[in-house]
Amino acid sequence: MNKNLIRRLMLDGISGAVFFLVLLSLIINPTKEQLLNLSAISMIFVAAFAVGCIISQILNTKGIKTLGQNLFGSPSGKMQEAEKAWYKTFWGWHLFFFILILFIVSVSKTKFSLSELLNEDGFAGASRLFRGLSSPNWSVLPVAVYNIVETIFMAFLATIFAIPAAFVLSFFSAKNIVSDNPVAYGFYFILKILMNLTRSIEALVWAIIFSVWVGIGPFAGMLALMIHSVASLTKQYAEMVETISDGPIEGVLSCGANKLQTIWYAVVPQVTLPFISFTVYRWDINVRMATIIGLVGGGGIGTMLIQYQGQAMWPEVGTIIFVIAVVVWLMDLASSYIREALK
Repeated sequence: MNKNLIRRLMLDGISGAVFFLVLLSLIINPTKEQLLNLSAISMIFVAAFAVGCIISQILNTKGIKTLGQNLFGSPSGKMQEAEKAWYKTFWGWHLFFFILILFIVSVSKTKFSLSELLNEDGFAGASRLFRGLSSPNWSVLPVAVYNIVETIFMAFLATIFAIPAAFVLSFFSAKNIVSDNPVAYGFYFILKILMNLTRSIEALVWAIIFSVWVGIGPFAGMLALMIHSVASLTKQYAEMVETISDGPIEGVLSCGANKLQTIWYAVVPQVTLPFISFTVYRWDINVRMATIIGLVGGGGIGTMLIQYQGQAMWPEVGTIIFVIAVVVWLMDLASSYIREALK
């Protein structure tokens, strides 16, 4: 089956299922117990998804372009549709109502309320908090600086340990490198699933896991950042490998090079500078993340921050936030200059 056809049916089926489920919830107004019945909800969603796919196929057969067909259809069809205003097309109203329904449901689920946001009592409490934050207690500055230095080196070590693993795994995660070998292609799919799973678990959760494993402190935080960095850098490196030019590869292969030699002499030179740029940016990200994972025992300045915050010592918290802001700003500035120089 055509890949674009599958993508079109998936998008139209999901949007159709969302339309149906929202409409059904408005009609029957289900209780929380009914919404927690996962098996029933799943069956309804699958049935609505199937109906959405069928309707999509019927509409497109009759020449009525759905949102999925407009996104994943032929380029010539997209050009014809681009000549029409969105409100004169079926796919335009399809997109409009899909976004509108998602917005309404999001507002409902997040319990968005302007009255609570502008409540006088809440605003007065927030004002007291901000007054404390804006009057830092500089007596804790030496301890804050000590802890932010620990945070920086924790992020640096995590990045250094992640580089070699991500470098090797990136070539197994690049489709253009493994597509000619069935065994490597199978490993590619397994690795993709594993990396996506690892990356989907936030560093904060990894910090909790390693705090139990090796104890509370910077070592647990470093391990959490390292695991997350391996998964993230593998994805970024692999995407860069997939965009390389085929010319150098063909030249090296014509000289009789094997697979490893081809990668080393034709692929690596093309991706070295982007790899370095991504790595510097990852260190920048890790410094920011390191300030957060300390909240769950990952060490660094985050641990100090949660201690003072828990005691509502806002002037001390203001000092810590100031130190974090300065370091993050300097890291972001240095990172941008280094990445610009590497282009």
